[in-house]
Amino acid sequence: MAGRIPRSFIDDLLVRVDIVDLVDSYVPLKKSGSSYVARCPFHTEKTPSFAVTRNKQLYHCFGCGVGGNAISFLMDYSHLDFVEALEGLADFVGVSVPRESGGTPVKKNNTSEVFQVLEQVAGFYIQQLRENETAKAAVAYLKSRGLSGEVAQEFQLGYAPDRWDALLKRFNAQQLIDAGLAISKESGSVYDRFRGRVVFPIRDRRGRVLGFGGRVLDDSLPKYLNSPETTVFHKGREVYGLYELLAKNSKPERIIVVEGYMDVIALAQFGVGYAVATLGTATSKEHLELLFRFTSEVVFCFDGDKAGREASWRAVLSAFPSLRDGRQVKIMRMPMGVDPDTFVRDRGLQEFEHGVMSAQALSEFFFERLSNGLNLDGMEGRASLVNKAKAYLQTLPNGVFQELMLEKLKALSKIDKLDFLEKPTTLKHLRHKQQQEDTKLSPIRLAITLLLQNPALIIEFEKKQVQWPMLDFPGIALLKKIVEIIEQHPDINLPRLLEHFRGKDEEKYIKIMMNHDFCISGDEIAEEFSGAIDRLINLGREQRLDELIEKERVSGLALHEQKELLSMLASRI
Repeated sequence: MAGRIPRSFIDDLLVRVDIVDLVDSYVPLKKSGSSYVARCPFHTEKTPSFAVTRNKQLYHCFGCGVGGNAISFLMDYSHLDFVEALEGLADFVGVSVPRESGGTPVKKNNTSEVFQVLEQVAGFYIQQLRENETAKAAVAYLKSRGLSGEVAQEFQLGYAPDRWDALLKRFNAQQLIDAGLAISKESGSVYDRFRGRVVFPIRDRRGRVLGFGGRVLDDSLPKYLNSPETTVFHKGREVYGLYELLAKNSKPERIIVVEGYMDVIALAQFGVGYAVATLGTATSKEHLELLFRFTSEVVFCFDGDKAGREASWRAVLSAFPSLRDGRQVKIMRMPMGVDPDTFVRDRGLQEFEHGVMSAQALSEFFFERLSNGLNLDGMEGRASLVNKAKAYLQTLPNGVFQELMLEKLKALSKIDKLDFLEKPTTLKHLRHKQQQEDTKLSPIRLAITLLLQNPALIIEFEKKQVQWPMLDFPGIALLKKIVEIIEQHPDINLPRLLEHFRGKDEEKYIKIMMNHDFCISGDEIAEEFSGAIDRLINLGREQRLDELIEKERVSGLALHEQKELLSMLASRI
Protein backbone atom coordinates (compact mmCIF):
# COMPACT_ATOMS: atom_id res chain seq x y z
CA MET A 1 0.00 0.00 0.00
CA ALA A 2 1.32 3.45 -0.89
CA GLY A 3 2.56 5.65 1.96
CA ARG A 4 4.26 8.94 2.62
CA ILE A 5 7.17 10.14 0.52
CA PRO A 6 10.26 10.09 2.78
CA ARG A 7 11.71 13.48 3.72
CA SER A 8 15.17 12.11 2.94
CA PHE A 9 14.11 11.45 -0.65
CA ILE A 10 12.82 15.03 -1.06
CA ASP A 11 16.12 16.37 0.27
CA ASP A 12 18.09 14.07 -2.04
CA LEU A 13 15.94 15.06 -5.02
CA LEU A 14 16.68 18.75 -4.46
CA VAL A 15 20.39 17.91 -4.30
CA ARG A 16 20.25 15.92 -7.55
CA VAL A 17 18.42 18.51 -9.64
CA ASP A 18 20.02 21.64 -11.06
CA ILE A 19 17.31 24.29 -11.09
CA VAL A 20 18.97 26.08 -14.02
CA ASP A 21 18.66 22.96 -16.19
CA LEU A 22 15.09 22.39 -15.00
CA VAL A 23 13.83 25.92 -15.66
CA ASP A 24 15.74 26.14 -18.95
CA SER A 25 13.82 23.09 -20.21
CA TYR A 26 10.61 25.15 -19.85
CA VAL A 27 11.81 28.74 -20.25
CA PRO A 28 14.95 29.51 -22.32
CA LEU A 29 17.47 31.20 -20.03
CA LYS A 30 20.38 33.53 -20.78
CA LYS A 31 23.39 33.93 -18.53
CA SER A 32 23.72 37.33 -16.89
CA GLY A 33 26.51 37.63 -14.35
CA SER A 34 26.12 34.92 -11.73
CA SER A 35 22.44 34.37 -12.60
CA TYR A 36 20.38 33.21 -15.55
CA VAL A 37 17.54 35.45 -16.70
CA ALA A 38 14.42 35.33 -18.86
CA ARG A 39 11.09 37.03 -19.29
CA CYS A 40 8.93 35.83 -16.43
CA PRO A 41 6.66 32.90 -17.37
CA PHE A 42 4.19 33.94 -14.67
CA HIS A 43 3.37 37.42 -15.94
CA THR A 44 3.74 39.36 -19.18
CA GLU A 45 6.73 41.68 -19.40
CA LYS A 46 9.04 43.23 -21.99
CA THR A 47 12.25 43.36 -19.96
CA PRO A 48 13.50 40.15 -18.29
CA SER A 49 13.11 40.30 -14.52
CA PHE A 50 12.99 36.55 -13.85
CA ALA A 51 16.27 35.25 -12.42
CA VAL A 52 17.50 31.74 -11.62
CA THR A 53 20.54 31.40 -9.36
CA ARG A 54 22.58 28.22 -9.54
CA ASN A 55 24.51 28.65 -6.30
CA LYS A 56 21.28 29.20 -4.33
CA GLN A 57 19.20 26.77 -6.45
CA LEU A 58 16.33 29.28 -6.40
CA TYR A 59 14.30 31.35 -8.85
CA HIS A 60 12.82 34.78 -8.24
CA CYS A 61 10.94 37.35 -10.32
CA PHE A 62 11.63 40.96 -9.38
CA GLY A 63 8.51 41.98 -11.28
CA CYS A 64 5.70 39.88 -9.81
CA GLY A 65 7.50 38.50 -6.75
CA VAL A 66 7.11 34.76 -7.37
CA GLY A 67 9.98 32.58 -6.25
CA GLY A 68 11.03 29.30 -4.72
CA ASN A 69 12.96 26.11 -5.39
CA ALA A 70 12.68 23.46 -8.10
CA ILE A 71 9.55 21.94 -6.56
CA SER A 72 7.86 25.35 -6.33
CA PHE A 73 8.67 26.04 -9.99
CA LEU A 74 6.99 22.87 -11.23
CA MET A 75 3.97 23.50 -9.00
CA ASP A 76 3.56 27.06 -10.31
CA TYR A 77 4.49 26.53 -13.95
CA SER A 78 2.63 23.26 -14.59
CA HIS A 79 -0.21 23.84 -12.09
CA LEU A 80 0.65 20.69 -10.11
CA ASP A 81 0.09 19.82 -6.49
CA PHE A 82 3.06 18.99 -4.26
CA VAL A 83 3.12 15.24 -4.90
CA GLU A 84 2.66 15.70 -8.65
CA ALA A 85 5.57 18.15 -8.70
CA LEU A 86 7.76 15.66 -6.84
CA GLU A 87 6.86 12.98 -9.37
CA GLY A 88 7.66 15.34 -12.24
CA LEU A 89 10.98 16.30 -10.69
CA ALA A 90 11.82 12.63 -10.13
CA ASP A 91 11.09 11.94 -13.81
CA PHE A 92 13.37 14.83 -14.76
CA VAL A 93 16.36 13.36 -12.92
CA GLY A 94 15.45 9.77 -13.80
CA VAL A 95 14.54 8.29 -10.43
CA SER A 96 11.38 6.73 -9.02
CA VAL A 97 9.48 8.09 -6.03
CA PRO A 98 9.70 5.75 -3.02
CA ARG A 99 6.95 5.39 -0.43
CA GLU A 100 7.31 4.66 3.25
CA SER A 101 5.70 1.47 4.49
CA GLY A 102 3.89 1.31 7.80
CA GLY A 103 2.73 4.39 9.66
CA THR A 104 -0.69 5.79 8.96
CA PRO A 105 -2.20 3.83 6.08
CA VAL A 106 -3.50 5.67 3.06
CA LYS A 107 -7.25 5.60 2.68
CA LYS A 108 -8.42 2.81 0.44
CA ASN A 109 -10.12 5.14 -2.02
CA ASN A 110 -7.22 7.55 -2.45
CA THR A 111 -6.55 9.98 -5.25
CA SER A 112 -4.56 7.57 -7.40
CA GLU A 113 -7.38 5.03 -7.27
CA VAL A 114 -9.92 7.71 -8.19
CA PHE A 115 -7.82 8.62 -11.23
CA GLN A 116 -7.52 4.95 -12.12
CA VAL A 117 -11.25 4.25 -12.04
CA LEU A 118 -11.97 7.44 -14.03
CA GLU A 119 -9.52 6.33 -16.73
CA GLN A 120 -11.04 2.85 -16.84
CA VAL A 121 -14.59 4.19 -17.05
CA ALA A 122 -13.55 6.53 -19.89
CA GLY A 123 -12.28 3.49 -21.77
CA PHE A 124 -15.51 1.64 -21.05
CA TYR A 125 -17.62 4.52 -22.39
CA ILE A 126 -15.51 4.68 -25.57
CA GLN A 127 -15.97 0.94 -26.07
CA GLN A 128 -19.73 1.26 -25.56
CA LEU A 129 -19.97 3.96 -28.24
CA ARG A 130 -18.27 1.64 -30.71
CA GLU A 131 -19.81 -1.71 -29.83
CA ASN A 132 -23.08 -1.36 -27.91
CA GLU A 133 -26.17 -1.81 -30.08
CA THR A 134 -28.03 0.78 -27.98
CA ALA A 135 -25.40 3.39 -28.87
CA LYS A 136 -26.80 3.85 -32.40
CA ALA A 137 -28.72 6.94 -31.29
CA ALA A 138 -25.51 8.43 -29.87
CA VAL A 139 -23.59 7.72 -33.08
CA ALA A 140 -26.41 9.22 -35.14
CA TYR A 141 -26.41 12.33 -32.94
CA LEU A 142 -22.66 12.85 -33.33
CA LYS A 143 -22.89 12.37 -37.10
CA SER A 144 -25.79 14.83 -37.25
CA ARG A 145 -23.49 17.38 -35.63
CA GLY A 146 -20.96 16.74 -38.39
CA LEU A 147 -18.29 15.22 -36.17
CA SER A 148 -15.70 12.98 -37.74
CA GLY A 149 -14.33 9.82 -36.19
CA GLU A 150 -10.96 11.52 -35.81
CA VAL A 151 -12.38 14.34 -33.68
CA ALA A 152 -14.44 11.89 -31.61
CA GLN A 153 -11.25 9.94 -30.98
CA GLU A 154 -9.24 13.09 -30.17
CA PHE A 155 -11.73 14.12 -27.48
CA GLN A 156 -12.33 10.48 -26.37
CA LEU A 157 -16.09 10.74 -26.76
CA GLY A 158 -18.10 7.84 -25.39
CA TYR A 159 -21.55 6.56 -24.55
CA ALA A 160 -23.08 5.78 -21.14
CA PRO A 161 -25.60 2.92 -21.59
CA ASP A 162 -29.16 3.65 -20.51
CA ARG A 163 -28.90 1.36 -17.49
CA TRP A 164 -28.86 1.99 -13.76
CA ASP A 165 -25.99 -0.43 -13.17
CA ALA A 166 -23.79 -0.45 -16.29
CA LEU A 167 -20.79 0.69 -14.22
CA LEU A 168 -21.79 -0.96 -10.96
CA LYS A 169 -21.58 -4.39 -12.59
CA ARG A 170 -17.96 -3.75 -13.57
CA PHE A 171 -16.39 -1.47 -10.95
CA ASN A 172 -16.22 -1.08 -7.19
CA ALA A 173 -19.26 0.86 -5.95
CA GLN A 174 -17.39 2.97 -3.39
CA GLN A 175 -14.73 3.93 -5.92
CA LEU A 176 -17.45 4.99 -8.35
CA ILE A 177 -19.06 7.13 -5.64
CA ASP A 178 -15.71 8.71 -4.76
CA ALA A 179 -15.11 9.48 -8.46
CA GLY A 180 -18.57 11.06 -8.84
CA LEU A 181 -19.73 8.33 -11.21
CA ALA A 182 -22.36 6.76 -8.97
CA ILE A 183 -24.98 8.13 -6.59
CA SER A 184 -25.78 6.65 -3.19
CA LYS A 185 -29.32 7.08 -1.86
CA GLU A 186 -30.27 7.29 1.82
CA SER A 187 -31.81 3.84 1.50
CA GLY A 188 -28.36 2.46 0.71
CA SER A 189 -29.00 1.73 -2.96
CA VAL A 190 -26.43 2.92 -5.51
CA TYR A 191 -26.92 3.70 -9.20
CA ASP A 192 -24.95 5.08 -12.17
CA ARG A 193 -24.92 8.86 -12.50
CA PHE A 194 -24.64 8.94 -16.31
CA ARG A 195 -27.26 6.95 -18.22
CA GLY A 196 -28.27 7.11 -21.88
CA ARG A 197 -25.94 10.00 -22.65
CA VAL A 198 -23.08 10.93 -24.94
CA VAL A 199 -20.20 11.49 -22.53
CA PHE A 200 -17.32 13.95 -22.77
CA PRO A 201 -14.27 13.13 -20.63
CA ILE A 202 -12.86 16.20 -18.87
CA ARG A 203 -9.07 15.98 -18.79
CA ASP A 204 -6.46 18.02 -16.97
CA ARG A 205 -3.33 19.43 -18.56
CA ARG A 206 -1.55 16.11 -18.03
CA GLY A 207 -4.27 14.22 -19.89
CA ARG A 208 -5.75 12.57 -16.80
CA VAL A 209 -9.52 12.15 -16.70
CA LEU A 210 -11.02 14.27 -13.89
CA GLY A 211 -14.71 13.78 -14.57
CA PHE A 212 -17.33 13.73 -17.31
CA GLY A 213 -20.00 15.78 -18.97
CA GLY A 214 -22.99 14.02 -20.46
CA ARG A 215 -25.63 15.09 -23.00
CA VAL A 216 -29.05 13.46 -23.36
CA LEU A 217 -30.19 12.06 -26.71
CA ASP A 218 -33.84 13.05 -26.31
CA ASP A 219 -35.78 15.94 -24.77
CA SER A 220 -35.35 14.88 -21.14
CA LEU A 221 -33.80 17.18 -18.56
CA PRO A 222 -31.23 18.16 -17.59
CA LYS A 223 -29.89 18.44 -21.12
CA TYR A 224 -26.30 18.50 -19.86
CA LEU A 225 -25.05 16.79 -16.70
CA ASN A 226 -21.60 17.26 -15.18
CA SER A 227 -19.62 15.28 -12.64
CA PRO A 228 -19.91 16.68 -9.10
CA GLU A 229 -16.96 18.11 -7.18
CA THR A 230 -14.62 15.32 -6.08
CA THR A 231 -11.13 15.02 -4.64
CA VAL A 232 -9.71 15.43 -8.16
CA PHE A 233 -12.36 17.50 -9.96
CA HIS A 234 -12.98 21.17 -9.18
CA LYS A 235 -15.11 22.97 -11.76
CA GLY A 236 -13.84 26.41 -10.85
CA ARG A 237 -10.24 25.45 -11.65
CA GLU A 238 -10.59 23.52 -14.91
CA VAL A 239 -11.75 24.20 -18.45
CA TYR A 240 -12.82 21.69 -21.07
CA GLY A 241 -10.54 21.20 -24.06
CA LEU A 242 -7.34 22.71 -22.64
CA TYR A 243 -5.44 19.43 -22.82
CA GLU A 244 -6.36 18.94 -26.47
CA LEU A 245 -5.52 22.58 -27.23
CA LEU A 246 -2.07 22.45 -25.64
CA ALA A 247 -1.31 19.14 -27.34
CA LYS A 248 -1.55 21.02 -30.66
CA ASN A 249 0.07 24.28 -29.57
CA SER A 250 1.66 24.83 -26.16
CA LYS A 251 1.79 28.62 -26.65
CA PRO A 252 -1.32 29.66 -28.62
CA GLU A 253 -1.62 33.24 -29.80
CA ARG A 254 -5.09 33.41 -28.27
CA ILE A 255 -7.65 31.17 -26.56
CA ILE A 256 -11.39 31.37 -27.18
CA VAL A 257 -13.75 30.69 -24.27
CA VAL A 258 -17.13 29.25 -25.27
CA GLU A 259 -20.06 27.90 -23.29
CA GLY A 260 -20.35 24.21 -24.13
CA TYR A 261 -18.53 20.99 -24.95
CA MET A 262 -20.04 20.79 -28.42
CA ASP A 263 -18.89 24.33 -29.21
CA VAL A 264 -15.30 23.30 -28.45
CA ILE A 265 -15.53 20.08 -30.45
CA ALA A 266 -17.32 21.65 -33.44
CA LEU A 267 -14.76 24.44 -33.63
CA ALA A 268 -11.96 21.86 -33.51
CA GLN A 269 -13.70 19.92 -36.30
CA PHE A 270 -13.62 23.03 -38.49
CA GLY A 271 -10.01 23.91 -37.72
CA VAL A 272 -10.37 26.23 -34.73
CA GLY A 273 -8.25 24.24 -32.30
CA TYR A 274 -7.82 26.94 -29.68
CA ALA A 275 -11.18 26.95 -27.88
CA VAL A 276 -12.07 25.86 -24.35
CA ALA A 277 -15.28 25.84 -22.30
CA THR A 278 -16.02 26.40 -18.65
CA LEU A 279 -17.70 23.47 -16.93
CA GLY A 280 -21.19 24.68 -16.23
CA THR A 281 -19.95 27.58 -14.12
CA ALA A 282 -19.40 31.28 -14.78
CA THR A 283 -15.97 32.27 -16.05
CA SER A 284 -13.91 33.07 -12.96
CA LYS A 285 -10.66 34.82 -12.11
CA GLU A 286 -9.15 31.36 -11.55
CA HIS A 287 -10.12 30.33 -15.08
CA LEU A 288 -8.57 33.49 -16.52
CA GLU A 289 -5.33 33.13 -14.56
CA LEU A 290 -5.07 29.55 -15.82
CA LEU A 291 -5.54 30.57 -19.46
CA PHE A 292 -3.18 33.54 -19.23
CA ARG A 293 -0.42 31.11 -18.27
CA PHE A 294 -0.48 29.91 -21.88
CA THR A 295 -1.52 32.95 -23.92
CA SER A 296 -1.72 36.74 -23.75
CA GLU A 297 -5.16 37.06 -25.37
CA VAL A 298 -8.50 35.57 -24.33
CA VAL A 299 -11.64 35.95 -26.46
CA PHE A 300 -15.09 35.36 -24.95
CA CYS A 301 -17.48 33.90 -27.51
CA PHE A 302 -20.78 33.05 -25.86
CA ASP A 303 -24.20 32.26 -27.32
CA GLY A 304 -26.14 35.02 -29.07
CA ASP A 305 -29.00 35.21 -26.59
CA LYS A 306 -29.77 37.18 -23.45
CA ALA A 307 -28.10 34.58 -21.22
CA GLY A 308 -24.99 34.66 -23.42
CA ARG A 309 -24.80 38.45 -23.29
CA GLU A 310 -25.06 38.39 -19.50
CA ALA A 311 -22.40 35.67 -19.35
CA SER A 312 -20.09 37.91 -21.40
CA TRP A 313 -20.61 40.80 -18.99
CA ARG A 314 -19.93 38.66 -15.92
CA ALA A 315 -16.84 37.19 -17.57
CA VAL A 316 -15.50 40.67 -18.37
CA LEU A 317 -15.93 41.77 -14.76
CA SER A 318 -14.21 38.60 -13.54
CA ALA A 319 -11.29 39.36 -15.85
CA PHE A 320 -10.50 42.80 -14.40
CA PRO A 321 -8.17 41.63 -11.58
CA SER A 322 -6.19 39.55 -14.10
CA LEU A 323 -5.61 42.31 -16.66
CA ARG A 324 -1.98 43.10 -16.05
CA ASP A 325 -0.16 44.96 -18.81
CA GLY A 326 0.37 42.77 -21.86
CA ARG A 327 -2.83 40.77 -21.40
CA GLN A 328 -5.92 41.29 -23.55
CA VAL A 329 -9.55 40.25 -23.31
CA LYS A 330 -11.93 40.61 -26.25
CA ILE A 331 -15.58 39.81 -26.84
CA MET A 332 -16.82 38.17 -30.02
CA ARG A 333 -20.58 38.67 -30.21
CA MET A 334 -22.70 36.00 -31.86
CA PRO A 335 -25.80 37.04 -33.84
CA MET A 336 -29.06 36.68 -31.92
CA GLY A 337 -30.05 33.04 -31.56
CA VAL A 338 -26.72 31.71 -32.87
CA ASP A 339 -24.03 29.82 -30.94
CA PRO A 340 -20.38 29.26 -32.03
CA ASP A 341 -21.17 25.69 -33.13
CA THR A 342 -23.96 26.84 -35.47
CA PHE A 343 -21.99 29.86 -36.68
CA VAL A 344 -18.95 27.90 -37.86
CA ARG A 345 -21.12 25.26 -39.56
CA ASP A 346 -23.34 27.74 -41.39
CA ARG A 347 -20.78 30.42 -42.26
CA GLY A 348 -17.50 28.53 -42.36
CA LEU A 349 -14.06 28.83 -40.86
CA GLN A 350 -12.99 31.99 -42.68
CA GLU A 351 -15.91 34.10 -41.46
CA PHE A 352 -15.57 32.75 -37.92
CA GLU A 353 -11.87 33.61 -37.76
CA HIS A 354 -12.64 37.04 -39.19
CA GLY A 355 -15.03 37.48 -36.28
CA VAL A 356 -12.30 36.46 -33.85
CA MET A 357 -9.82 38.94 -35.32
CA SER A 358 -12.37 41.78 -35.22
CA ALA A 359 -13.68 40.97 -31.73
CA GLN A 360 -14.54 43.95 -29.56
CA ALA A 361 -11.93 45.12 -27.06
CA LEU A 362 -12.85 44.77 -23.40
CA SER A 363 -12.55 48.53 -22.84
CA GLU A 364 -15.10 49.30 -25.57
CA PHE A 365 -17.48 46.57 -24.39
CA PHE A 366 -17.20 47.71 -20.77
CA PHE A 367 -17.89 51.40 -21.31
CA GLU A 368 -20.57 50.68 -23.91
CA ARG A 369 -22.42 48.44 -21.46
CA LEU A 370 -21.94 50.80 -18.53
CA SER A 371 -23.11 53.84 -20.53
CA ASN A 372 -26.24 52.11 -21.76
CA GLY A 373 -29.28 54.08 -20.63
CA LEU A 374 -27.26 57.03 -19.32
CA ASN A 375 -27.48 60.55 -20.72
CA LEU A 376 -23.81 61.52 -20.94
CA ASP A 377 -24.77 65.01 -22.09
CA GLY A 378 -26.02 65.71 -18.57
CA MET A 379 -24.09 65.94 -15.31
CA GLU A 380 -26.24 63.32 -13.63
CA GLY A 381 -25.51 60.74 -16.34
CA ARG A 382 -21.77 61.40 -16.28
CA ALA A 383 -21.69 61.25 -12.48
CA SER A 384 -23.56 57.95 -12.59
CA LEU A 385 -21.04 56.56 -15.08
CA VAL A 386 -18.13 57.49 -12.80
CA ASN A 387 -19.82 55.92 -9.79
CA LYS A 388 -20.53 52.71 -11.70
CA ALA A 389 -17.04 52.44 -13.20
CA LYS A 390 -15.11 53.35 -10.05
CA ALA A 391 -15.43 50.02 -8.24
CA TYR A 392 -14.45 48.01 -11.32
CA LEU A 393 -11.44 50.13 -12.28
CA GLN A 394 -10.11 49.84 -8.75
CA THR A 395 -9.84 46.06 -9.23
CA LEU A 396 -7.47 46.47 -12.20
CA PRO A 397 -3.78 45.87 -11.44
CA ASN A 398 -1.65 49.01 -11.41
CA GLY A 399 -0.18 49.70 -14.83
CA VAL A 400 -0.61 51.32 -18.21
CA PHE A 401 -3.94 49.64 -18.95
CA GLN A 402 -5.45 50.88 -15.70
CA GLU A 403 -4.27 54.41 -16.48
CA LEU A 404 -5.72 54.25 -20.01
CA MET A 405 -9.06 53.03 -18.66
CA LEU A 406 -9.07 55.97 -16.27
CA GLU A 407 -8.30 58.36 -19.13
CA LYS A 408 -11.21 56.89 -21.09
CA LEU A 409 -13.51 57.44 -18.11
CA LYS A 410 -12.29 61.04 -17.81
CA ALA A 411 -13.06 61.64 -21.48
CA LEU A 412 -16.56 60.17 -21.25
CA SER A 413 -17.43 61.94 -18.00
CA LYS A 414 -15.67 65.18 -19.00
CA ILE A 415 -14.01 65.25 -15.59
CA ASP A 416 -10.30 65.98 -15.71
CA LYS A 417 -9.49 65.03 -12.13
CA LEU A 418 -10.33 61.51 -11.01
CA ASP A 419 -7.85 60.29 -8.40
CA PHE A 420 -9.62 57.35 -6.79
CA LEU A 421 -7.00 54.88 -8.02
CA GLU A 422 -4.09 53.92 -5.79
CA LYS A 423 -0.79 55.33 -6.97
CA PRO A 424 1.54 52.50 -8.00
CA THR A 425 4.80 52.24 -6.10
CA THR A 426 7.79 52.54 -8.40
CA LEU A 427 10.63 50.04 -8.36
CA LYS A 428 13.04 52.85 -7.55
CA HIS A 429 10.94 53.80 -4.55
CA LEU A 430 10.77 50.18 -3.41
CA ARG A 431 14.54 49.83 -3.59
CA HIS A 432 15.03 53.08 -1.66
CA LYS A 433 12.52 51.88 0.93
CA GLN A 434 14.33 48.53 1.16
CA GLN A 435 17.65 50.29 1.75
CA GLN A 436 16.06 52.38 4.51
CA GLU A 437 14.63 49.25 6.12
CA ASP A 438 17.98 47.49 5.94
CA THR A 439 19.67 50.27 7.93
CA LYS A 440 17.24 49.75 10.81
CA LEU A 441 16.73 45.99 10.43
CA SER A 442 16.04 44.22 13.71
CA PRO A 443 18.73 41.78 14.85
CA ILE A 444 16.26 38.87 14.89
CA ARG A 445 15.26 39.46 11.27
CA LEU A 446 18.88 39.85 10.22
CA ALA A 447 19.89 36.67 12.05
CA ILE A 448 17.03 34.62 10.56
CA THR A 449 17.69 35.82 7.01
CA LEU A 450 21.45 35.30 7.09
CA LEU A 451 21.10 31.83 8.62
CA LEU A 452 18.46 30.85 6.06
CA GLN A 453 20.65 31.92 3.17
CA ASN A 454 23.85 30.56 4.74
CA PRO A 455 23.13 27.44 6.86
CA ALA A 456 26.88 26.98 7.42
CA LEU A 457 26.64 29.92 9.84
CA ILE A 458 25.35 27.40 12.38
CA ILE A 459 29.03 27.06 13.40
CA GLU A 460 29.07 30.73 14.45
CA PHE A 461 25.78 30.28 16.29
CA GLU A 462 27.00 27.29 18.28
CA LYS A 463 30.00 29.29 19.49
CA LYS A 464 27.63 31.65 21.30
CA GLN A 465 26.13 29.02 23.64
CA VAL A 466 22.74 30.70 23.40
CA GLN A 467 20.32 30.14 26.29
CA TRP A 468 16.89 30.04 24.61
CA PRO A 469 14.87 30.77 27.79
CA MET A 470 16.67 34.11 28.00
CA LEU A 471 15.40 35.07 24.53
CA ASP A 472 11.69 35.74 24.81
CA PHE A 473 10.53 38.05 22.02
CA PRO A 474 8.91 37.80 18.55
CA GLY A 475 10.83 35.78 15.96
CA ILE A 476 12.85 33.69 18.41
CA ALA A 477 10.63 30.61 17.89
CA LEU A 478 11.31 30.70 14.14
CA LEU A 479 15.06 31.18 14.65
CA LYS A 480 15.09 28.24 17.06
CA LYS A 481 13.22 26.06 14.57
CA ILE A 482 15.70 26.90 11.79
CA VAL A 483 18.64 26.17 14.11
CA GLU A 484 17.16 22.78 15.07
CA ILE A 485 16.58 21.81 11.42
CA ILE A 486 20.16 22.73 10.46
CA GLU A 487 21.58 20.86 13.46
CA GLN A 488 19.62 17.76 12.40
CA HIS A 489 20.73 18.15 8.76
CA PRO A 490 24.24 19.68 8.79
CA ASP A 491 24.58 19.62 4.99
CA ILE A 492 21.20 21.27 4.31
CA ASN A 493 20.87 24.18 1.88
CA LEU A 494 18.23 26.88 1.37
CA PRO A 495 16.02 24.99 -1.14
CA ARG A 496 15.84 22.03 1.25
CA LEU A 497 15.21 24.32 4.21
CA LEU A 498 12.29 25.82 2.33
CA GLU A 499 10.63 22.40 2.08
CA HIS A 500 10.54 22.08 5.87
CA PHE A 501 8.22 25.10 5.98
CA ARG A 502 6.00 24.30 2.98
CA GLY A 503 2.34 24.62 3.91
CA LYS A 504 3.15 26.01 7.37
CA ASP A 505 2.42 29.41 8.87
CA GLU A 506 6.04 30.53 8.49
CA GLU A 507 6.26 29.75 4.75
CA LYS A 508 5.28 33.22 3.55
CA TYR A 509 7.85 34.89 5.81
CA ILE A 510 10.54 32.40 4.78
CA LYS A 511 9.92 33.10 1.08
CA ILE A 512 10.31 36.84 1.66
CA MET A 513 13.52 36.40 3.61
CA MET A 514 15.12 33.90 1.25
CA ASN A 515 15.41 36.53 -1.52
CA HIS A 516 16.49 39.44 0.66
CA ASP A 517 19.81 40.87 -0.52
CA PHE A 518 21.85 42.74 2.12
CA CYS A 519 24.70 43.47 -0.30
CA ILE A 520 27.14 41.97 2.23
CA SER A 521 30.36 40.46 0.91
CA GLY A 522 31.24 36.87 1.71
CA ASP A 523 33.89 37.79 4.29
CA GLU A 524 31.48 40.05 6.18
CA ILE A 525 28.52 37.66 6.39
CA ALA A 526 29.84 35.71 9.40
CA GLU A 527 30.73 38.95 11.18
CA GLU A 528 27.27 40.43 10.57
CA PHE A 529 25.57 37.25 11.75
CA SER A 530 27.73 37.01 14.85
CA GLY A 531 26.97 40.64 15.67
CA ALA A 532 23.23 40.05 15.26
CA ILE A 533 23.33 37.09 17.66
CA ASP A 534 25.33 39.14 20.18
CA ARG A 535 22.71 41.88 20.02
CA LEU A 536 19.95 39.31 20.57
CA ILE A 537 21.76 37.93 23.62
CA ASN A 538 22.23 41.44 25.00
CA LEU A 539 18.57 42.26 24.39
CA GLY A 540 17.60 39.08 26.23
CA ARG A 541 19.81 39.98 29.19
CA GLU A 542 18.43 43.52 29.36
CA GLN A 543 14.89 42.17 29.23
CA ARG A 544 15.65 39.67 32.01
CA LEU A 545 17.32 42.37 34.09
CA ASP A 546 14.26 44.61 33.76
CA GLU A 547 12.02 41.71 34.82
CA LEU A 548 14.09 41.02 37.95
CA ILE A 549 14.24 44.68 38.96
CA GLU A 550 10.48 45.05 38.51
CA LYS A 551 9.78 41.88 40.48
CA GLU A 552 12.04 43.02 43.32
CA ARG A 553 10.13 46.31 43.48
CA VAL A 554 6.70 44.67 43.49
CA SER A 555 7.01 41.40 45.44
CA GLY A 556 10.64 40.70 46.22
CA LEU A 557 13.03 38.08 44.83
CA ALA A 558 13.82 34.52 45.80
CA LEU A 559 17.41 33.81 46.89
CA HIS A 560 18.48 32.38 43.51
CA GLU A 561 16.91 35.38 41.74
CA GLN A 562 18.82 37.78 44.02
CA LYS A 563 22.07 36.05 43.07
CA GLU A 564 21.12 36.21 39.39
CA LEU A 565 20.36 39.94 39.66
CA LEU A 566 23.65 40.71 41.44
CA SER A 567 25.57 38.72 38.83
CA MET A 568 23.91 40.57 35.97
CA LEU A 569 24.49 43.97 37.57
CA ALA A 570 28.14 43.09 38.22
CA SER A 571 28.65 42.14 34.58
CA ARG A 572 27.54 45.62 33.53
CA ILE A 573 30.22 47.38 35.60
